[in-house]
Amino acid sequence: MSDAAPHGTAPALAAPGAVEGLATRVPHVSLRHLLRPKWLSARSRGRVARTRGSRLLLLGTVGLVFWGVVMTVLIRLLSYFRGIPEIGSLLAAKLLGLAMLSFLALLLLSNVITALSTFFLARDLDMVAAAPVDWLRLYGARLIETVVHSSWMVVLMAIPILIAYGHAYGAGMSFVPLAAGVLVPFLVIPAAVGAAVTLLLVNVFPARRTRDILSFLAVLAAAALALLFRLLRPEQLARPEGFRSLVDFVALLRAPASPLLPSDWAQRAIMSWLDGSGAPDLLSLYLLWTTAAVAVVAGAVLHGRFYRRAFSKAQEGATRRGHAWSAGASALRALTRPLGVLRRELVAKEIRLFFRDSTQWSQLVLLVVLLLVYVANIKFLPLHTEGVSFFLLNMIPFLNLVLAGFVLASIAARFIFPGVSVEGRTLWLLRSSPMPVRSLLWAKYWTGTVPLLLLALAIVVVTNILMDVSRFMMIVSTLTIVSMTFALSAMALGIGAMYPQFATENVAQIPTSFGGLVYMMAAVALIGGVVVSEARPVYAYLGAHSFGAHAEPWRMVPGFAIAALLCAAATVLPLRAAVRRLEDVEP
Repeated sequence: MSDAAPHGTAPALAAPGAVEGLATRVPHVSLRHLLRPKWLSARSRGRVARTRGSRLLLLGTVGLVFWGVVMTVLIRLLSYFRGIPEIGSLLAAKLLGLAMLSFLALLLLSNVITALSTFFLARDLDMVAAAPVDWLRLYGARLIETVVHSSWMVVLMAIPILIAYGHAYGAGMSFVPLAAGVLVPFLVIPAAVGAAVTLLLVNVFPARRTRDILSFLAVLAAAALALLFRLLRPEQLARPEGFRSLVDFVALLRAPASPLLPSDWAQRAIMSWLDGSGAPDLLSLYLLWTTAAVAVVAGAVLHGRFYRRAFSKAQEGATRRGHAWSAGASALRALTRPLGVLRRELVAKEIRLFFRDSTQWSQLVLLVVLLLVYVANIKFLPLHTEGVSFFLLNMIPFLNLVLAGFVLASIAARFIFPGVSVEGRTLWLLRSSPMPVRSLLWAKYWTGTVPLLLLALAIVVVTNILMDVSRFMMIVSTLTIVSMTFALSAMALGIGAMYPQFATENVAQIPTSFGGLVYMMAAVALIGGVVVSEARPVYAYLGAHSFGAHAEPWRMVPGFAIAALLCAAATVLPLRAAVRRLEDVEP
């Protein structure tokens, strides 16, 4: 076989002739051999997790509670839909189609980013690429690894939804093989497409420019989410009176989001089994499986043609952009001059670390687009029509604090929670210096809190202005979101210091650790406690104003005082615990 043949059994980088002499001494490397190290690592981590019974019990309890809540809500909703004649099944199908379309968008983005790591940046690739491994088996192993790493969360979210549909329609155990037969190709298609897109991007971008690749992916993700939102068109379903007749409304329910997307094929295959005579839509299953096969084959062809060149490019050194940083460093130095030399340099270090990691700053584009979509959705709420009272108009912004709190908690988990863990092996250097730990945590806290506070104010204040709420609700919601922002940031940094992940290879994996779960549970408890504490005084004021009376201030003070104490405790206690934890670390 010649060196130019791209489809031989040569390693990814070495020419076929360079390993002919080793062919008789190296055993045949199968797909099972390539996947076995990953399996052994996962099994070892599972054994370690089983030795920590409390953590495993907590994770299992949280997972079962989440499944139970989702299934309970969906079963009741689907039972209500089934009681509506003519259009009940259409509503259930539309809901399932929207869920599958959301899953497809998440899978596409997740697979593109995951494939960049599994195919080009994994630590074991240097050894695997230099071994006499068949290129097709290497592609298959890495594709399976990409599917597992990028799809497990979607699977965990899809299982309770499918169980709820099966229970509501009385499908029985015969529904399980069908659901599995729909999910498998539904997960494989975006994985193969994502791997192919990543392969082409690495070939197009020069050298190891993962920063440019990920920023480009963020823009693509933002465009995809904006397109997804337009395809869903939720404002039409929220206002059925806007249709000329019932026929137009039913036509919208029958129309698929896009008949060319796998999400629509999956929805048709599942609903035809549930709502029909127990026979699946064979055309939809055929489209799912054949599309998955074509995507895998096309990805294999591209892999055999372009992978060696892309892998070689990925190993080259990345260019440094010192001029871009020096241009902004002077402005940052002028803004932070009043902080003193130590704190100014610590803040500059945190900002450098943030922008040095492309997986961090590239998500800002996606965050901005999500914020714009979130604010734009307010315009479609029918709040200024007849029947919307003053009470309802001002209660919705108060309930909006819950959603805004969840958004802020998720962002803090992604950007602030890993703050201590990203120091990694350099933490001993910081601890060996005469710098106090409080200064380090101070810089990390305010570097993360200030942008989060600006985002929180943008979410709450702008949406309140669009909804034209009263001055009372504007003040309450603004002060509440500011207090929760300080508390959520402190909890993220404090719990992140209590459960550090110094040896992690990917910063994105830190929020999914046990400490990340503890933080999200604490954040949900804080948000719930604050909203419940303020619910009574807010209800008293809005009720009194609706009936033309005056609310008694002494009845509102206790609720707001409890909320303020909760936020203050959630701000001070985690930071103190983080200081003690880092002071105990041996330099």
